[in-house]
Amino acid sequence: MDQRALAAIILAAGHGTRMKSSTPKVLHEIGGRSMLAHIMSTAAALSPQRMAVVIGDHAPGVGDAARKARADVAVCVQSPPRGTGDAAKKAMVALEGFKGVTLVLYADTPLVEAQTLAALADEVRNGATIAVLGFTPCDPAHYGRLKLGADGSLEAIVEAKDASPEELEIDLVNSGVMAIDSGFLAGALPQLSDENAKREFYLTDIVAIARRQGLGCSVIEADEDEVVGVNSRAELAVAEGIFQDRRRLEALEAGVTLIDPSSVYFSFDTTIAEDVVIEPNVYFGKGVTIATGARIKANSHLEGAQVGEGASVGPFARLRPGARLGASAKVGNFVEIKNADLGVDAKVSHLTYIGDAEIGAGANIGAGTITCNYDGFLKHRTQIGEGAFIGSNSALVAPVKIGKGAYVGSGSVITKDVEDDALAVARGRQSDIKGWAAKFRSIHAGGKKRDKT
Repeated sequence: MDQRALAAIILAAGHGTRMKSSTPKVLHEIGGRSMLAHIMSTAAALSPQRMAVVIGDHAPGVGDAARKARADVAVCVQSPPRGTGDAAKKAMVALEGFKGVTLVLYADTPLVEAQTLAALADEVRNGATIAVLGFTPCDPAHYGRLKLGADGSLEAIVEAKDASPEELEIDLVNSGVMAIDSGFLAGALPQLSDENAKREFYLTDIVAIARRQGLGCSVIEADEDEVVGVNSRAELAVAEGIFQDRRRLEALEAGVTLIDPSSVYFSFDTTIAEDVVIEPNVYFGKGVTIATGARIKANSHLEGAQVGEGASVGPFARLRPGARLGASAKVGNFVEIKNADLGVDAKVSHLTYIGDAEIGAGANIGAGTITCNYDGFLKHRTQIGEGAFIGSNSALVAPVKIGKGAYVGSGSVITKDVEDDALAVARGRQSDIKGWAAKFRSIHAGGKKRDKT
């Protein structure tokens, strides 16, 4: 096998009207990442020398997103839209002088895997001029049929509307994804014709051009889930389900326990070590890392957070961006953590908000505690020292520092720093007035039963 270089053309110029959205279709997300970014990342895994994304002039934001994902990407504009062949032509300026294998990919077919694309490219490296990615759907319906010869090579791509009854019986269909010899592609694209009902240039017509020249074409078959296309919200939901099932299986195979896999949702970048246990109904947003032995309890939401070895989160906990939990730390039910560090063995067990704070090792934060971090203009930090004990229903008004080993009495509003090992109590003194309640009742009830309505 030769080692010819790789280039990638990603077609992303469609209007996506069926999405009924002001967001361009290919920027809708699966697993927290846009469809465009998914396919660009997959292509990047093959180390292409060049990458071009073809967009429509109606959606410049797609080009911005492509450049954000890869700084050296070439963004080419197709206007007006005149078919896949015309879109590929627009990308050729970015491939000028390139010699190797060109992948043609689609931003609305985001779940194709890198090993599949590698196998497709290898078909061309091994002698094929064109290699087409096919699949066998449950319902071939409107898909173009892949007509194979007796030797298994690709003879033609026959569009469903042009197929004979015999050809419609073929269940191997075209996904649109191709690997093409770059020299042939450059010569074939100018030969495409728009003499068809839609007056468009179809990239699939290059197979007929290759066959007329006696050049070989081949097919690699993929699973239907891998080449699912997204043109509507319903199809986006299907693709999300496929992505989530993949990630769940990957987690299970990596040594993660998912008690109810179907109820756990991952982001594209969720990183979970082995021997982690995840209970039902847990949602991972972007940027979450979970270390070995941690347990994420039911109905918790994590985003932009790091959970240390053996730590516990939940149930019903929320970790927001910047939450960092040390080893064996505990975040309990109805606790929210944001932009805060919890030291080793620190405990925030229930009904508490900790924002913009540093909690020392072994500190214990009582129920109902709040770090008052926002003054209406700026955010301020709270520092709680190692081994400190914060009594229930306390408010810590930042910026404030609670020393090592210090105690804060329950119900306190702390506005000044507390020294190491000190007790801070900031609340009104309790006073009892004997007999007051009986006198109150006699005055207002007049000896009668109180009105409970």
